[in-house]
Amino acid sequence: MKPIECDLLVVGGGINGTGIARDAAGRGLSVMLCEKDDLASHTSSASSKLIHGGLRYLEYYEFGLVRKALIEREVLLRSAPHIMWPMRFVMPHDRGQRPAWMIRAGLYLYDTLARREFLPGSQAIHLRQHRAGSDLKPEFTRGFVYSDGWVDDARLVVLNALDARERGAQIHTRTRCSAVQRGADGWRATLSHADGATTLVKARCLVNAAGPWASEFLHGATSTGVHQSLRLIKGSHIVVPRLFDHDYAYIFQHPDGRIVFAIPYEQDFTLIGTTDLDYQGDLNQVAISAEEITYLCTLSNHYFSKPITPADVVWTYSGVRPLVQDDAAKAAAATRDFRLEHDTDGAPMLTVFGGKITTARKLAEEALDWIAPLLGNRHPAWTAQACLPGGDLYGERPTSKSVLEFTQWVIKVRDAFPWLPPAVLQRYARAYGTRVYCLLSGCSALADLGAEIVPGLFEVEARYLIEREWARTAEDILWRRSKLGLHAGEGSAATVDAWIRARTPPAETAAPVRPAL
Repeated sequence: MKPIECDLLVVGGGINGTGIARDAAGRGLSVMLCEKDDLASHTSSASSKLIHGGLRYLEYYEFGLVRKALIEREVLLRSAPHIMWPMRFVMPHDRGQRPAWMIRAGLYLYDTLARREFLPGSQAIHLRQHRAGSDLKPEFTRGFVYSDGWVDDARLVVLNALDARERGAQIHTRTRCSAVQRGADGWRATLSHADGATTLVKARCLVNAAGPWASEFLHGATSTGVHQSLRLIKGSHIVVPRLFDHDYAYIFQHPDGRIVFAIPYEQDFTLIGTTDLDYQGDLNQVAISAEEITYLCTLSNHYFSKPITPADVVWTYSGVRPLVQDDAAKAAAATRDFRLEHDTDGAPMLTVFGGKITTARKLAEEALDWIAPLLGNRHPAWTAQACLPGGDLYGERPTSKSVLEFTQWVIKVRDAFPWLPPAVLQRYARAYGTRVYCLLSGCSALADLGAEIVPGLFEVEARYLIEREWARTAEDILWRRSKLGLHAGEGSAATVDAWIRARTPPAETAAPVRPAL
């Protein structure tokens, strides 16, 4: 079998792998990416879903990381205003915490480390006179409010993969890189697909973006020595019925130093997390423990007037973050910065260690700034001035207007599709941005959406996700491409899987078609 030749083989379909594939394809390199499961099926869909500078990292003097993340925060918000948006966070001041003046000084530093174009600054608030204070226990009277951003993390990964493919990259999900061999002139790899077929690849450069599996991939597949080890940190979250009826989020600090967020989620729920624990278990079977659920419920009950118990939890998720090993004693203190290990002992290889969603675009840019010249490519960095698919609400280039006037854009979509139920239209606008016109191409009435497979999921969307976004199972559709699993009810996954088996072609025949705008 003759191998497929490419400039770059990327192993890993999380935010770092898809971001690198996107940047490389946009610079004119031929790219192939393989992911052993679905896109964002592990760490990249198990975050706290924040685009943020990382206020707590100031406590550990990581000023460089915070500044880098704060700069990226607005770059990202402008690039995909449909799947991410500004959010105000309330921090109640609890007895035993640092003095209020010290917290205020930290927030001032957070405001000024990087230029803000559209996010309001922080301020002190009296919780008994503020909307967000009414849901807290009465003993909390003083607090602070500041700005960061929210993101649909799994969709961010998919959008990077979409953009990569539309710029020429080949994206193979459910495909394991089962063997690699290094030569002086390139890498030879065997990709094993879920159906048993294999693809041989010859690549000039290899990128190891396998996340928690990065060290394992280096040791097992390449026998290459590792100069940087990983610290695996499990973060778990719970989802409970809505604890408050407003758009503010909360940030709480536990006496043990860990930070927990309470975030409005999917209209009817509150997302609470994370836990930050060192992890040594099976990376394919990461799950929340009963102790973690109790921990998050207890912390929530310390602040909110409405108590919760483990019985109130409607959904949980856990992920393992591959952080750079450092000297931090506590998992919460481990650095979230990334490191790129360059290896030119033969054909070049780059391994990604650490990182966070907010700085993933910058990580990819730095990776390509090293890779591209090695491959004779001199194209400059470009992603800071490019929208992600669906983010071009007011033109091809990112603009603050898309963030500030998203509601006005949704009104235009409503005028184009007045027959869509408001809740469906709002979800489509948020999930797909301008690609909503592609999703609804040829539809002029509700009946054109096809049957409602489960509540909220119509056939036209399910087909779109399978044909355009690599969805293959109910879990892909209900929990990563959307969060309809929270709303659709018991048995919805079995219903969607049955529909997929009966109505769609095998995964290998779903043609990657570039959407028409």
